[in-house]
Amino acid sequence: MCGIAGLFHLNDARPMDPARLERMCDAIAHRGPDGQGVWTAPGVALGHRRLSIIDVAGSPQPMASADGRAMLVFNGEIYNFRELREELRASGARFRTDGDSEVILAAWEKWGPDCLSRLHGMFAFAIYDLEARTLFLARDRLGVKPLFLATLSDGTLAFASELKALLAHPLLDRSIDPLAVEDYLAWGYVPDTRSMLKGVSKLAAGHSLLVERGKPMPAARQWWDISFAERRKGKEQDLEAELLHLLRQAVTSRMVADVPLGAFLSGGVDSSSVVALMAEASGQPVKTCSIGFDVAALDESAYARRIAEQFGTDHRARLVSPDDFQAVDALAAMFDEPFADASALPTWRVCQLARETVTVALSGDGADEAFAGYRRHLFQHGEDRLRAFLPAALRGPVFGALGAIYPKADWAPRPLRAKTTLLSLAGDSAQGYARAIGVTPPEHRAKLYSPHFQRLRGDYRAESLMLETMRNAPARSGLDQAQYADLKIWLPGDILTKVDRTSMAVGLEAREPLLDHRLLEFAATLPENMRVKGQQGKWLMKHAMRGHLPGDILFRQKQGFVTPIESWFRGPLAGTAHDIADSTTLGQTGWFDAGRVRALAQDHVAGRANNARILWQLLMLDRSLGRLSQAPATKV
Repeated sequence: MCGIAGLFHLNDARPMDPARLERMCDAIAHRGPDGQGVWTAPGVALGHRRLSIIDVAGSPQPMASADGRAMLVFNGEIYNFRELREELRASGARFRTDGDSEVILAAWEKWGPDCLSRLHGMFAFAIYDLEARTLFLARDRLGVKPLFLATLSDGTLAFASELKALLAHPLLDRSIDPLAVEDYLAWGYVPDTRSMLKGVSKLAAGHSLLVERGKPMPAARQWWDISFAERRKGKEQDLEAELLHLLRQAVTSRMVADVPLGAFLSGGVDSSSVVALMAEASGQPVKTCSIGFDVAALDESAYARRIAEQFGTDHRARLVSPDDFQAVDALAAMFDEPFADASALPTWRVCQLARETVTVALSGDGADEAFAGYRRHLFQHGEDRLRAFLPAALRGPVFGALGAIYPKADWAPRPLRAKTTLLSLAGDSAQGYARAIGVTPPEHRAKLYSPHFQRLRGDYRAESLMLETMRNAPARSGLDQAQYADLKIWLPGDILTKVDRTSMAVGLEAREPLLDHRLLEFAATLPENMRVKGQQGKWLMKHAMRGHLPGDILFRQKQGFVTPIESWFRGPLAGTAHDIADSTTLGQTGWFDAGRVRALAQDHVAGRANNARILWQLLMLDRSLGRLSQAPATKV
């Protein structure tokens, strides 16, 4: 696991300044504390920060191919590198190291861009071909590893693992994209289709880019997609057995490391399943860690202890106090772009705890997206069944009118939030899901924005991304569409961004076995009743794990990894809530109605409403802008 950065001049082979690239790499030194390297040639410069995991003493980067034709910088892990190395060696390839980096180079030289389909793992890498004068950039199937891009004013293409590395370059366009602000307010993160800065983009998950000097910048090519259009047939026990085989394969392939390895353990189905299969495959106790809260309603540590005791793990736990709000500025520094998933804070804390004893930790991320494990999937499935019985001509006017007048009840459980359900039923499946997964609905954003910002965003609405993705999905049902959109938008934009930044901030490699692409492709073909049955999501996975985990772990109500921001904004952050409207950075943008923001804070602090999520969004936006404004012009 590492950090990469690079510069490639699109028009000519001019000399490159290594010091400039070194400054970019220094900005992401936390991603690779074990080593660094810079390589330059006319028109190109590649930089690398290394966190040593495989072939610890060898495999320095940037790395040259055996024949010297190609140079590589690589962030990630290739889990099938040993099998690929044997295949390539049989066809004449020569290897000088024992790591996976050299395997990527040999695969590129043999298969070109088609090598990507043979790589099983998480990765973002760049290969410069000295003879063809081309730069090849690629990102893994799900977007576990990030890659930011920018075309600079002097005609240079810059790329890096994090935005902060690009910010170290003086020619970067730092003006804010107002459409990214709209996206952020809607979703709580800036999706991979956009960047907070107009001058920056992101290579999408499952995409590659082949750039040739002297030719126009091409469009990125999608090299992997997932389809929900087919349905697998077979007996339930046969599907369970196949799933269990895929789970074992995914977990054991990610246990290869030349450094200490462990796992996050929350006590939920997903992390418990990973730990159970690790314990089954390991000849020694698995190192596990978890954190708890001193707020009983948020604390799952007792469940984690039960699993640790059952599998005899070497378990470590730590209690996190609600006064952890003091880490807000540190979170803003990690993410660069505004990021409002408040679970980032406990995720960072569990990464810190893990890093005290291990360098690699397996997580349980991905199963909810793959097997329909979120409560919103249950509601989507149920609402679609209701939509099927009611014509759109009736649903729109009736449910829309009822939803408009029904009182808002954010404090209630989702089934009792009739306003949310009514507005969801008024639209089609995609419109309903966009509303369910959004953080701040469009009508609430409209009230927050100033007339100035309303003009800036024009006709654009953040929901258009979700609607287009779902309506064009290779899918057969609304549930299929929702899961497809989760894998394409939510997963890389929120979940994987959160885990990557918080783990890399402490020099920890996080691996996600439940995002093995073979496992996902299997899950996408399951009949709906193998994913959702009654009030149970992840149905087949839970049943496949019955021989490993107790029933009260498998079938208890899902509990998220949450942070008590509601109480923070009525306690230690009450003053901060009141200050958001007039903060120097956010206030100067002129984007928001200051009176409306003040009212949100006053109502929340007084207990008249729960506005914690939007206040947290605005706070993180303010802190992010404060960092971006250290360079010129954040105003649009």
